Amino acid sequence: MENQTTVPYFLLLEFSNNRHLQFLHFFLFFVLYLATVTTNLLIISAVAFDNRLHSPMYFFLTNLALQDMAIVSAIVPKSMINSLLNTRQISYFGCAAQVFLFFCFEASDLSLLTVMAYDRYVAICNPLHYEMVMNWKHCAKIILLVWVTGILYGTLHTSGSFSILFCSNVVNKFFCDVPQLLNLSCSGFNLLEFGIIVASIIAGLGCFTFILVSYAVIFKTVLRIPSEKGRQKALSTCIPHLTVVFMFLLSGCISYLRPSAYTLSYLDIGLTVLYALLPPLFNPIIYSMRNKNIKCVLSQLWRF
Repeated sequence: MENQTTVPYFLLLEFSNNRHLQFLHFFLFFVLYLATVTTNLLIISAVAFDNRLHSPMYFFLTNLALQDMAIVSAIVPKSMINSLLNTRQISYFGCAAQVFLFFCFEASDLSLLTVMAYDRYVAICNPLHYEMVMNWKHCAKIILLVWVTGILYGTLHTSGSFSILFCSNVVNKFFCDVPQLLNLSCSGFNLLEFGIIVASIIAGLGCFTFILVSYAVIFKTVLRIPSEKGRQKALSTCIPHLTVVFMFLLSGCISYLRPSAYTLSYLDIGLTVLYALLPPLFNPIIYSMRNKNIKCVLSQLWRF
């Protein structure tokens, strides 16, 4: 593969040469994928089913569920198929599509979590202006901006990653990811992708800072609520979102701030699963556990 500008295909991580272990990998990923899709579909169904949940907060939550399903759908099925067919190959354009879709939906997730923090800030700190600020017209524009941001971010990362010369085609991960692709570069340093990464860090820190400041003001306002029931009601809509934010950012930092390895490490595999697959599974669970409205609707759907 040396000195080639492109490679016809890439070789993804092979969990094992043993067919029984490959089938086990397929089964585990299938269960994880099915559980993720099911839990997120339940959230979407609950919001669509009950008129009480037709509000901006649940509208954003529905979009978060869609994005989480899209994240796992972009990377898990290919890994499952490879294990089932005893192959490691993914085409050049298939790899580019994975990079684009994964980073597109991850960026959309972070943007949406930032928007949801602002939604809670307006609802709790400026309740009289909530309907004016977060009306459906504004919400539609916000969601459009979130998706455009994700598409732009995915496009930038894809163009940056695939503008390099590849000297190898062995990707040390079960899906195509930017750090592993940069390890395959002949030139070693890619100025365009480096600039995109720096911009991504700045944007991520900006979103995180905005969320922290928003919740600092929110908690300060909540403490002033005279009734304990009022405080609990306000916190019940904030704690799940804050938990999801910290899980998203913490898993991302642990996964991407580690030096990219050239050799297989089970710790790296575990961190990849922690970052890419577990948040989409646990997000709907976290939201439903502390939200009485969602739990009530889900129980009705279960009985139905």
